[in-house]
Formats: sequence, C-alpha cells, structure tokens
Amino acid sequence: MIVVAGGQGIRAGGRVPKQYQLVAGKPILHHALVHAADCPEIDHIQVVIGDDHKSLFDEMIREAPPTVGEKLAPVVNGGASRQQSTLAGLQALPDTIETVLVHDAARPFLPGAVIRALLEAVEAGVGAVPTLRIPDSVKRLEIDRVIEAPNRDGLVRAQTPQAFRRNDLLAAFAAASTDGYTDEASLARSNGIRIVSVPGSEALFKITQPDDFAKAEAHMQTHLPDVRTGMGFDVHAFEPGDHAIICGVPVPHTHKLKGHSDADVGLHALTDAIFGALGDGDIGDHFPPSDPQWKGAASDAFLRFAVERVKERGGVIGHADITLICERPKIGPFRQAMKDNVASLLGVAHDRVSIKATTTEKLGFTGRQEGIAAQAVATIRLP
Repeated sequence: MIVVAGGQGIRAGGRVPKQYQLVAGKPILHHALVHAADCPEIDHIQVVIGDDHKSLFDEMIREAPPTVGEKLAPVVNGGASRQQSTLAGLQALPDTIETVLVHDAARPFLPGAVIRALLEAVEAGVGAVPTLRIPDSVKRLEIDRVIEAPNRDGLVRAQTPQAFRRNDLLAAFAAASTDGYTDEASLARSNGIRIVSVPGSEALFKITQPDDFAKAEAHMQTHLPDVRTGMGFDVHAFEPGDHAIICGVPVPHTHKLKGHSDADVGLHALTDAIFGALGDGDIGDHFPPSDPQWKGAASDAFLRFAVERVKERGGVIGHADITLICERPKIGPFRQAMKDNVASLLGVAHDRVSIKATTTEKLGFTGRQEGIAAQAVATIRLP
C-alpha cells in the first residue's frame, strides 16, 4: 500500500499539516498506518511525505505499535502534486509487488472489508475504487448562485484506497499527458484501464475541514467495539502541611496527604481504574513505592502513563468518574479546576469527566478527618 501524506492540508487549519494533527491523542497519519498494518492482506506500506515533513514523521513513528514497523518501508519524499507524490511511492515499491493500493493519509479509518473487496475486484487491465452513492440533491454553483441541478443518477463519491495492478498503474503514469489528475482512478482510466466500483464505507471519510476533526473523535468513541470498565480505590492519611494535592489541584488545608509520591488520592484511584480496564495490573506494579525515583513525584505522570497504555492498544478513554470521600477540605470550590485538569490529562472533552464529593456522615477515618478516600471508574474502548 502507498499512503500519500505529502500535502499541507491548508483547509483543515492548524499549525502543522493535517496528517500530523491529533485525533484521540494521535496524529491522523498514525491512525491510517495502524489500520493499514492491521489488515493481513497488506504486507508492505510505503509512505510518501512532504520534503519538510521528516521530523514530524519521525516523531510520530516513534510511538507507532510494532505492527506498523514490521510492514513499513523507508519513507520517500513526494512532489508538488498528488500525481507526482503517488508516482514517487510507486517507483519505490519492490519489483515483486504485483498489486498496489493507493490511500489518502487524511482518511484515518480503513475497514478491512473494503480492502478485501478491492483486492477481489482488481485484475490485469481493471482497477477498483470504493464508492458511495450520493443521497442528496446535487446543485452546480456559480460563486453562491445555483445555476443548475444535475441529475444525480449514476453519480457516486469516490474514496480511497484505490487498487491496481502495479504495472498497469506505472504504464498509466508514463502515458499521462497532464499533471492535473487528483486521483489514480482518473489517471488510470485515461490510459484505457477499466475502473470498477466496490462498496465504500462511511468510515472512510476524509478529514478536510476543521469540523471533520470532531467527526473523527466521535468515530473513535463509537466504533471501537471492545468496551471495558475498570474500578480504582485509594486512601491516604493526613500529615502536617498547608495544602493537599487532589486531582492535580493544590487545595488549601491544615494538612497534606501522606504518601511516597504527592499522594494524590484522586489521580491514584483513576490511574488504577484505567489499569483495571486494561487488565494491566495496578499502580503499585508500574510505580512501586519502594522505588526512590517516585518519591515526591507528581501523580499526573502516573495517569499519563496509563493513558498511553490505552493508546498503545489502539484505544481511547470513554469516560472517567471520580468520587472523593472526606469531611475536609471542601471540594466544591475546586471541583471545576479538578475536572479541567483531569480532562486535559486524559485528552477528552470535559463532559467525559465527572468529579463528585461526599462524606461518611462523620463515621470512620474520613469522618474523623484522618485522611481522604477516593473511588474511580474508567470506561475505555479498544479495537
């Protein structure tokens, strides 16, 4: 598979090209490569990047799972146009490859069913393209004025990847008389290659405009089938001090929380909940209190580590719910700051975090104001 990732993506906005902007905490290109690598039918991935994108690509690929590295070829630089970039990728493929798929990096989600349909359809002299029918009426505009309403019968939306025999596509590039083709099917068809359609997928939408990032985030939250829930619980006693760190927020108090790290009872419970959802041990396994490097450590490092463990599995955080149990200090004045901080650490929207406080009606160690307890529930989604 050739993954064309050399564009600038100006319409998407942002400080870096859109293929390196984040969806669920990972670059769009990262998601595209992970999905491609997970397809058993794909055994070679050739990425084509922009001349000035090497540092962005190298930073991204350091966090890619091993499955990507096993299939990834050294990147090549593209050209000034889509056509030139695809040709660069095509020429870099080993001669032993007979069938090639060409894919847009800006389409991060790649259903295996589409890949299989494309490979079944392609043959010598025949290319294959995934398409979707157009359900809406079609209008032709002149600036902002409707001048025509074309008949939509027979019109479809073309997607990628597009599949061809390698030698057929090379011949089409060699015969091309213009550099203006925006997809490989158009170029191949101009050289006499018959193009057939296979059913596309709504999951193959292309990220083009700023609003498309929200659509991609929503897709990640709803299209990962393995939904898991974990629960965490933590307790820390008070000792003399002037504030307690709770959910990453300094809360003025007559005491601080006692522990090997900063004793952030809320973040510890949430970190354990995420490890529980992953089936990945507990916070003590990963950050043993006997290890001096964690003495006084900020607990946000523990939570970030747990979040990365989810991302390494190709998953996302769905929701987090923390209940703080104490008589003092009062949580209410600091709850919004805590919620903001936890949402930021998890990389999720604010409405996916809940922080509550309760008391034990002055019963037990929390009722006697000897310490704080916390419960947390985390929901994650995995492939």
